[in-house]
Amino acid sequence: MNLKNLRVNGKRLQSTLEQMAKIGGTPGGGVQRLTLSDEDKQARDLFVKWLKEIDCEVTIDEMGNIFGRRAGRDNALSPVMSGSHIDSQPKGGRFDGILGVMGALEVMRTLHENKVLTERPMVIVDWTNEEGSRFAPAMVGSGVWAGALKLDWAYDRKDITGKRLEDELARIGYKGTAPCRKFPVHGYYEFHIEQGPMLERQKKLIGAPKGILCLHWYDITLTGEANQVGPTPMEGRHDALVATAEMILKVRELPGRMGGNMVATVGEIQNYPNSRNIIPDRAHFTVDIRSWDDELALRSWDLLRTDFEDIAARHGCPVKIEETWRVNHSPFDEKLVQRVLDTADELGYSNMLWVSGAGHDASYTNHVCPTAMVFVPSIGGRSHVEIENTRWEDCEAGCNVLLHCLLKAAMEK
Repeated sequence: MNLKNLRVNGKRLQSTLEQMAKIGGTPGGGVQRLTLSDEDKQARDLFVKWLKEIDCEVTIDEMGNIFGRRAGRDNALSPVMSGSHIDSQPKGGRFDGILGVMGALEVMRTLHENKVLTERPMVIVDWTNEEGSRFAPAMVGSGVWAGALKLDWAYDRKDITGKRLEDELARIGYKGTAPCRKFPVHGYYEFHIEQGPMLERQKKLIGAPKGILCLHWYDITLTGEANQVGPTPMEGRHDALVATAEMILKVRELPGRMGGNMVATVGEIQNYPNSRNIIPDRAHFTVDIRSWDDELALRSWDLLRTDFEDIAARHGCPVKIEETWRVNHSPFDEKLVQRVLDTADELGYSNMLWVSGAGHDASYTNHVCPTAMVFVPSIGGRSHVEIENTRWEDCEAGCNVLLHCLLKAAMEK
């Protein structure tokens, strides 16, 4: 057959995504499938089953990353790889991450049913703990695979209840035996929803980001002094939550103060003992700073850290600051990015080039091999929420772009 005419089965892709959305489905129409939870295990089991149905060789490494390998004409050649993640945010959406895994699966199914033999082998991957919502930081599975994070350090990450990542991997049966380390890859494409409003605003169907912003994560813990709220005068209190509130406002003001293209966010907070009639004696919160300019992000953090230390001293609340995670901005391979744009043109899909503000496993694969991403619009620019949505026809279009990008790469000798 003429491979240029090959297209994915959009209805099958929709059905696959809908089946996955039932695993950890929430009353609000979203998904809660946290890393290494029972729901994550159920989704992984189904994914592995589907891989075996199309004769893929399945490998699970020490970090629980799942690789499905489809043979090529010359299996000595480095493979072309595509994938994303199955885990979700708490009360997240039905498309984030899973679209990239199920999209790559649909590509494999299309090649399988049409008996297409590529020159190179092809690999589909589900990376462990991309979200970082249960075990911080994010993108841990791909980070260990790429050599950017240490395996033992990753194993010792704990969730809010104190459970270790390694123990939870073993509990759900996905602590594999294959070494978690990079191997030669000819090229990596990740298919994803945009998670922002730009494609919809510009009325474009396909996005090809030129790269990913830097991501800096910090954990801040303050220690105050608990006491009964009624008899304790306002003067002289050491209220950890009040100090935290002042710090959060400094985070909100940071991008405006620095005058650069960046964002800064507090997305998580814990207050102790969290009783209405006890002055808080401990508070923990997180800071997320992102920019295309690595030096701007670092200068911003230096300023913010000074602010935090001054506020802590003024309130008499000692502060502990942990620099949890730093990833530099990541420009993608220009040739692969252009291939996404050219392929979209060939298929008759409108397209645009810009920068991704979200973190993706592609940031770490970019350390190992040429990497690019294929984006489709997010309705209303909403993501990491239950109402996250993308039109089914847009999912199909993006998957067709992924199909032909992977095909072109896999046919290269």
